[in-house]
Amino acid sequence: DPQQLELATTSKRTLRRFIVIDEVVDKLYGSRVREYFEDNNVQHKILALPTTEETKSMDLVLNILQEVQDFSIDRRTEPIIAIGGGVCLDIVGLAASLYRRRTPYIRVPTTLLSYVDASVGAKTGVNFLQCKNKLGGYTPPVASFLDRSFIQSIPRRHISNGLGEILKMALMKHKGLFGLLKSHGKYLLDTKFQSCRSSADHGDAALQTTRIAIETMLEELAPNLWEDDLDRLVDFGHLISPELEMRVLPSLMHGEAVNVDMAFMTYVAHARGLITAEEKEQILQCMKGLELPVWHSGCSWALIKTALRERLKHSGGQLRMPLPTGLGIAEIFNDISEETLERAYKLWVRD
Repeated sequence: DPQQLELATTSKRTLRRFIVIDEVVDKLYGSRVREYFEDNNVQHKILALPTTEETKSMDLVLNILQEVQDFSIDRRTEPIIAIGGGVCLDIVGLAASLYRRRTPYIRVPTTLLSYVDASVGAKTGVNFLQCKNKLGGYTPPVASFLDRSFIQSIPRRHISNGLGEILKMALMKHKGLFGLLKSHGKYLLDTKFQSCRSSADHGDAALQTTRIAIETMLEELAPNLWEDDLDRLVDFGHLISPELEMRVLPSLMHGEAVNVDMAFMTYVAHARGLITAEEKEQILQCMKGLELPVWHSGCSWALIKTALRERLKHSGGQLRMPLPTGLGIAEIFNDISEETLERAYKLWVRD
């Protein structure tokens, strides 16, 4: 808004910002963040916190809100800023939505997973009673600022973790994106998603893959921001993974758990006759090329049945199972039999 911008730059009033930053990110970038606010004469409070799946709780939300109250912000003109991975963005989003019923907030993702997933959409939340994101709401940020240079400092496994969510969108909606991941997956891991002008063979694969992943995610989320329609292709990889991820913490990261789920569902799609054996192998080889797990010992048949029962409870009594029907195309299914699921599970474990 040009009027608001003019007011902000010409006002005699001191600009103030409350920032929550993941403590690991703070060690890497905290000095530069502080320098930025100091150079722009912004009065600020930076709260560095451990934001992990294990600490993702209402206790941390209340800690943040206590600090917000002490700092005293104007909820109309002073958005809270979250700088970190998906857990940080989820926690701060929930805290902002609760403070004075809705305080604006800004997302600054610092991991590949949060860059292509948590930065998009309206969801906020915390874990509760050993259940993933059981408490939360739908409060979109006023902005998400995307900067891939953050990704260069994260470990290779975290980049692979983010590739799981990119692959999800490729399998559901975009054959071209699947092709990019097959051709450039190792290069993207090696270069940590930085744009390298020296490599003509790969073009700007990092920009292409992240842009397509975000655009396809937005196509799915924007018309259905509050999930009024429960038939969601973006739920691929998220039927069994919430149960698995919480059960085996901290051995699997979010994108890894999602990929284990997607690998099993690829077998389900093949067992149902939706994809060929060759397509199934192409998907699994792509997963391995992205250094993602295609199986985990914690994903037992009993856990799968429990997870799908939970799914039925929260999806209007239907499975609403997204499955690939080719490479880059998918449909939602409600009629996958237990016999098909069990047959797919046995083949998956055997392989």
